[in-house]
Amino acid sequence: MDKLRSMSVFVRVADSGGFASAARGLQMSASAISKIVTELEEELGVRLFARTTRQVSLTEVGRTYYDHCARIVEDVHQADESVTQLTGEPRGLLRISAPMTFGNLHVVPALTAFMRAFPEIDVDLSLTDSFSDVIHEGFDVAVRIAEHRDSNLIARRICACAHAMCASPAYLEEFGDPSVLEDLVHHNCLGYSLTRTSMDWRVNIAGLAQSVPAQGRFKANNGDALLTMALEGTGIVLLPTFMTWRHLQAGSLVRILPGVRPRELDICALYPHARHLPKKVRAFVDFLADFIGPVPYWDRSTKDVEITYAKPL
Repeated sequence: MDKLRSMSVFVRVADSGGFASAARGLQMSASAISKIVTELEEELGVRLFARTTRQVSLTEVGRTYYDHCARIVEDVHQADESVTQLTGEPRGLLRISAPMTFGNLHVVPALTAFMRAFPEIDVDLSLTDSFSDVIHEGFDVAVRIAEHRDSNLIARRICACAHAMCASPAYLEEFGDPSVLEDLVHHNCLGYSLTRTSMDWRVNIAGLAQSVPAQGRFKANNGDALLTMALEGTGIVLLPTFMTWRHLQAGSLVRILPGVRPRELDICALYPHARHLPKKVRAFVDFLADFIGPVPYWDRSTKDVEITYAKPL
């Protein structure tokens, strides 16, 4: 039995909290993972995990063994990385998690160019609007749009994520163009249900942060659905400019309340702490940042919208 490989599998199971999630990260079957751990337990003569039908957890001796194995596996990994950082091209499988809409619109085009530039890197991209557990699910890097950071991960700020309040010309012709924030209570505002503040829009007026109560008849957990509803003249929407920019350019959406600046989030790349960042991760993060630019290309193209950006972290 390859002892180092067995220790690596054991550490991955402990980190991910189960055989199935470890199997996804290692691209192995859950039964193969379970067999390796069982053989390791038989060799050691101890139970490393307490197993139930729903989860596995480290036993007391398992926790002690994990502490030693995790250091050994990390040291071996860092030894390999210290060599590849100095020699050779970035290579290997890169597992990326990204939001559904942003991923389709902007990460996939970036990856098309990235994979041409780095032919030795294979990519496994997972698109989801839920926050993936980067470590437990075995991702190398996650692209996220958020206000808050995970302290267990390193965050590299790619750019700002500006938002726009907008509606279709047909909607504004039928229901009127709001002139002040208070007018929003008389309009059908479309809400993003994955946030706790889906109907509490946060804006900045003259440098002061405010929350605007918005109400409406439609919510969705997907920005594309909200965009479609807005384009069809159903209501007013608050969406990232990376979604609305082409429609603002074309005039199929019109920005409302131009003196009001919706809150700004960050688009970040997050990855686990490591003494030496793997070359494949560094290559992708640097490429994505260059591809998008410090002022994102979608905002540079929206000439009728003046956007003020926060200072980079």
